[in-house]
Amino acid sequence: MIHITLPDGSVKTFEASVTPMDVAKSISEGFARNVISANFNGTTVETVTPLTTDGSLVLYTWNDSEGKTAFWHSSAHVLAQAIEELYKGAKLTIGPAIENGFYYDVDFGEHVVSEKDFKAIEDKMLEIARGKHDFKMRSATKAEALDLYKGNEFKTELITNLEDGTITFCDHSTFTDLCRGGHIPNTGIIKAVKILSVAGAYWRGNENNPQLTRVYAISFPKQKELTEYLELLEEAKKRDHRKLGKELELFTFSQKVGQGLPLWLPKGAALRERLENFLKAAQKKAGYEMVITPHIGQKELYVTSGHYAKYGADSFQPIHTPKEGEEFLLKPMNCPHHCEIYNNSQWSYKDLPKRYAEFGTVYRYEQSGELHGLTRVRGFTQDDAHLFCTPDQLDTEFKNVIDLVLYVFGSLGFENFTAQVSLRDPENPDKYIGSLENWEKAENAIMSATIDKGLNYTVKTGEAAFYGPKLDFMVKDALGRQWQLGTIQVDYNLPERFNLTYKGSDNELHRPVMIHRAPFGSMERFIAILLEHTAGNFPLWLMPTQAIILSISEKYEKYAEKVLNLLENDEIRALVDHRNETIGKKIREAEMQKHPFMIIIGEQEEKENKITVRMHGGEDLGMISIEDFSKIIKTEISKTLKPF
Repeated sequence: MIHITLPDGSVKTFEASVTPMDVAKSISEGFARNVISANFNGTTVETVTPLTTDGSLVLYTWNDSEGKTAFWHSSAHVLAQAIEELYKGAKLTIGPAIENGFYYDVDFGEHVVSEKDFKAIEDKMLEIARGKHDFKMRSATKAEALDLYKGNEFKTELITNLEDGTITFCDHSTFTDLCRGGHIPNTGIIKAVKILSVAGAYWRGNENNPQLTRVYAISFPKQKELTEYLELLEEAKKRDHRKLGKELELFTFSQKVGQGLPLWLPKGAALRERLENFLKAAQKKAGYEMVITPHIGQKELYVTSGHYAKYGADSFQPIHTPKEGEEFLLKPMNCPHHCEIYNNSQWSYKDLPKRYAEFGTVYRYEQSGELHGLTRVRGFTQDDAHLFCTPDQLDTEFKNVIDLVLYVFGSLGFENFTAQVSLRDPENPDKYIGSLENWEKAENAIMSATIDKGLNYTVKTGEAAFYGPKLDFMVKDALGRQWQLGTIQVDYNLPERFNLTYKGSDNELHRPVMIHRAPFGSMERFIAILLEHTAGNFPLWLMPTQAIILSISEKYEKYAEKVLNLLENDEIRALVDHRNETIGKKIREAEMQKHPFMIIIGEQEEKENKITVRMHGGEDLGMISIEDFSKIIKTEISKTLKPF
């Protein structure tokens, strides 16, 4: 007999070789019908895997993220089978589940796959799915695996790097694929599929390797869910920050400047400046000091910090100066520079904490295929800050940073979020720097502060930064998509590497603790997400133009300028549309530019010294005084922008 512990803490006793599906049926036949994946003792298993020892079992349905992963991983096998049957000679490589759906990288040889082929692939996938074929795992020797993929250099390369005795395949229908496991019970659960797009992708992400075709797709257990998802995609296209950024004249890119290096246009630069000033004001109240560091640093700086060992090979390569042996790097992180600023003076425990903040631009060489608008770029500005404190101050300082992040989210309309505590992977210590003792202290500090602040949180093992654990904020936007925004990290390691010290009350030198934090994260990425979340309708306090003044004819231009001056004196951002166009066209274009308020100026308005106000979206506020309009603006702003 074996004892199976369920997530609620209950323990059930079964005969050895019971399967996860048997356990599910013992709970409820209705529940078992929805179970599609399982995890036993921390390892993903099939629902038919025999369990032979005591252990903890988690059963997943489609409603669990792990269940979706198994569903989409299994669907990738069905996609691969459909491609193999439709395109003779195509070479399959890898096909993982991703955040939304899955993909398969394929060498199609002489075949060219485009949108016109999508329906045929979808039809073939559904035909296979309707066969209700079981997914079955089996082991194979290295020799058998290599023989199966004779002629497929991609699979052969994967197998060559595996140890004999660890190789497994998954079979379903007439199809076999190299696989580690984690499937739904059978193909029949897949009821709806959609090929989303195709793109180029280098084998194993290396530009020196052959280019493959990546087929992106998604699947669902119900057609209704696919329909809803496609409607969501259409809305996402309308909100695409690249499209809105162009329409609102915020930013652009230039091939001559270089891929992944955004150029901020006047309106976008003003938007960024308002965001920066907003955070600077809150930081000043919280006791931060602004610093500025250069865009480059000597290679040795990043060798000391550990960044070069971790990222050097995949980043911009060293800059060689006329002096022999002298090398500089484009700054990949701000923290080493801030460590050196701290080291400029000898501090006492009475001086701490020191809080250095900077809007510092950093550079990382993202592969060209990974670049995407403002969300993945090669040069970006972090709202970075590093706090140096005593161990006794760590808890308070960490909680104060949480408060700052929550203030930022509240002021910008991000209300739906969870916290993610990212810890090190104890099975892979080589991924991290520093002692086990320091890691345990840092992880305990984050867990304690997170619990004390009452945050709704999850724990992710293996997601820590290489120098310390972190608290990330996972925000859901208006379309329900999840983004990582805002991060706080506890670091005992860089203070050691840079020999940072302070003099304690015992007159001895001690090591400070370092907190890394960035509420926005990257200014570029944050603005992209904010654009898509708001569809360009930013909070009123942030809008580039809060009101546009539209005169019915040139006769009222003088009064329009008077209104503009009065609004500007009241610190309301407004502009006058001087163009010789009809008022209807001016209103339509003001709507497209998403101006929150349109002020209509004509004979009656000038005569009564008032303005007619129309809101973005069509609501008419009628004719009111300029003073009343100013009050409306300030009242609306006060609803979101509160003092820190």
